[in-house]
Amino acid sequence: MTDGLMIGLVTAGCTTFFLLGVPIFLVIGLWVVGTSLVIDFTLANIGVTLFQGLSFFGLLALPLFILTGDLINAAGIAKRLSDFAYSALGWLRGGMGMATLCACGLFAAISGSNAGTTATIGSIMQPEMIKNGYDDRFSAATAASGGTVGIIIPPSIIFIVYGFMMNLSISDLFIAGMIPGAMMVFGMMAACHLVARRHGWGTLIPFKVGTSARFARRAYLGFATIGVVLYGIYSGKFSPTEAAAITVGFTLIAGLLITREIRFTALPGILLRSGQIAGMLAPLIAISVVMQQLLSVLGAGQALEGLLSGLGNYYVILGACMLMILLAGMILESLPVTIILAPILAPIAQNAGVDPIHFAVIFLVGAAIGFVTPPFGLNLYVASSITGIPYLRLVKFVIPYFIALIACWIAISLWPALSLFLVSI
Repeated sequence: MTDGLMIGLVTAGCTTFFLLGVPIFLVIGLWVVGTSLVIDFTLANIGVTLFQGLSFFGLLALPLFILTGDLINAAGIAKRLSDFAYSALGWLRGGMGMATLCACGLFAAISGSNAGTTATIGSIMQPEMIKNGYDDRFSAATAASGGTVGIIIPPSIIFIVYGFMMNLSISDLFIAGMIPGAMMVFGMMAACHLVARRHGWGTLIPFKVGTSARFARRAYLGFATIGVVLYGIYSGKFSPTEAAAITVGFTLIAGLLITREIRFTALPGILLRSGQIAGMLAPLIAISVVMQQLLSVLGAGQALEGLLSGLGNYYVILGACMLMILLAGMILESLPVTIILAPILAPIAQNAGVDPIHFAVIFLVGAAIGFVTPPFGLNLYVASSITGIPYLRLVKFVIPYFIALIACWIAISLWPALSLFLVSI
């Protein structure tokens, strides 16, 4: 039996395990061990590479930004940001839904997590949208769609992983995600406005400068956190890892001493929850490094590059890469998509003339759209779990947001300046 056939059987077996619900870390680990045995690649390499894969200072930002998101929620800062967004947008048809999307953008600028953004803002705003006359399914779909910007607007957990894997500046990736992330928020807000106007959803409230200013003052801690992160990274005063540490300290002090909504007795629970998420991501990142090595030895990247390079045209190659990202995002979460496809597609896109930073944004926006694309659609599952609405009942109401996100994605891919302008300043 040839090595190629044996590797095919190993891959088929691991795919079956994945479909049966085996954790992705174990699935990739089994594939790594099985493939290593087939090609006679020393197993001692796995242990060494697993350790070295996590020996990177930049990865310290990962658990720290996760903890920041939990502290922001526990301190009541997320609720204050949501209240401000509604006070500024409530006078428009669909204002409450637009405020939900705006609040997702603001929370994303602190937490860097899609699921965390959906869960936190959804639990706050979805009941309020229902009270305001919105369909409960549309309300849940709005929170799910808003969560997609959690990995695009800096600081982004997945940008840290992508930068680590592809040896790119994490600061540059953060900066490159600013305009595309804002575009996604405004695109979804436009979709929300059109849908709400068509159905007559929402109760309008008069816009009052004084009221908005009062809510803005109440939300100053959230704005200050966003400002510290963006100013520090953009100005070069500190690295993303240092920014993460500073925001943890800032939000902890704010929750304990200013809003006083965090009690010392609650800290172990907050730390445990953040640690559980970080503990789920870290092994995946480590095993992904071993997987990259094996894919390189097998020549997977070169084979796919040869296939796509035959297409010739820059836009055709880029379109083919985008289609693969979208299809992968439909069945996998963004981290496995990044681990599996980024090392293969990024060099192909670069050889075709796509800037590495630009392609990183294209790649991760496509992966983010996968959060609201069946059959996987992680954010849809999160929204379903916090609202109690069955998953399949949400799919129809995500379609307007999906169309808006696809339009933004195409624009981002066609105009590199949307990603690279701020980086070049």
